[in-house]
Amino acid sequence: ICHRTELYSSVPRTCLPIVYHPDYNITFMGLEKLHPFDAGKWGKVIHFLKEEQFIADGNIVEAREATEEDLLVVHTKRYLNRLKWSMVVATITEIPPLLLLPNFLVQRKVLRPLRTQTGGTIMAGKLAVDRGWAINVGGGFHHCSSDRGGGFCAYADITLAIKFLFERVEGMSRATIIDLDAHQGNGHERDFLDDRRVFIMDMYNRYIYPGDESAKRAIKRKVELDWGTEDSEYLQKVELHSEGALNEVRPDIIVYNAGTDILDGDPLGGLSISPQGIVKRDEIVFRAARRRGIPILMVTSGGYQKKTARIIADSILNLQQQGLIGAEALEGEGSSSLVTSMMCSSGSQHSQTPENQCSCRSASPWSTHQSPKAEKRSVINEPGCTVELYS
Repeated sequence: ICHRTELYSSVPRTCLPIVYHPDYNITFMGLEKLHPFDAGKWGKVIHFLKEEQFIADGNIVEAREATEEDLLVVHTKRYLNRLKWSMVVATITEIPPLLLLPNFLVQRKVLRPLRTQTGGTIMAGKLAVDRGWAINVGGGFHHCSSDRGGGFCAYADITLAIKFLFERVEGMSRATIIDLDAHQGNGHERDFLDDRRVFIMDMYNRYIYPGDESAKRAIKRKVELDWGTEDSEYLQKVELHSEGALNEVRPDIIVYNAGTDILDGDPLGGLSISPQGIVKRDEIVFRAARRRGIPILMVTSGGYQKKTARIIADSILNLQQQGLIGAEALEGEGSSSLVTSMMCSSGSQHSQTPENQCSCRSASPWSTHQSPKAEKRSVINEPGCTVELYS
């Protein structure tokens, strides 16, 4: 039985399905600089997109923080309770001085931003189904599973987005994760180890963290790269294997983990991909999705150099110029029946309708997308919440 959530509230068509909140950015007495991750890169991406006049404050979707109830869709209570210990958070985020801080500060300055990004990924999952595409400017915490965090990943946003879709959106029964971060995505792999509804393609540097052999058993299409892999070989493999993965199983949603730690010179990724190579990579994946009419959700994941924010922005602009996202990609499409005229801001006042809790899926904006026929098993009625179960 699904719980009451704010994360599936309707969004007007005037908003692009790009999700962000200023709270994504982690700034606290310089402690964030002790990890190589640029903890302010998400705001910089938005700044660059505004400079290019692709977005404005009023036409992107403001992320909401995932509540404990939202997180419990995947996470164990025991794991969430462990995050109330600063030492545990210091280990997960790889920022040792956090263990000296009272946990209320760690919650407010570190975990709240990560929960807001997690809420953003869940929201973007729903938006992708409604609009054909969505981008969470943050998220992509692919090292976190239901009961274990690590590698700066405290919440399993990819698993959560997929589980929310499976539980709340009619006809949503298959997902494909295309994980192109430089590191193996062992978190979602552990979560979906025995779940045949989820096809995982993972392409990563074989020699770096996490080297999780047990989690690798969940990968249906595994592409292990060598140190210093360059554009030509890399892009050839991206195209070959993303096309192959989508030909092998046709999903209802693609979750694309678009880490930029593949960039040449990244201190952790160990690959040698140019900025132009990253832009082309994202285009290849979006084009494969668009060609098949499959909704795609992109999250930005890892990237440990100051210049990655500019590259992410350039990639999003290229997707728009190619007609793969933006108003052009939606022209002539029918509006979602789930859309109401409310403000984009999550702070806007609106009534909580059953739709906000358990939504039926609207027609896909890409008419070529056909969901597998699902057989209705039963209907559960709860106060203010109706869930149709499909098998």
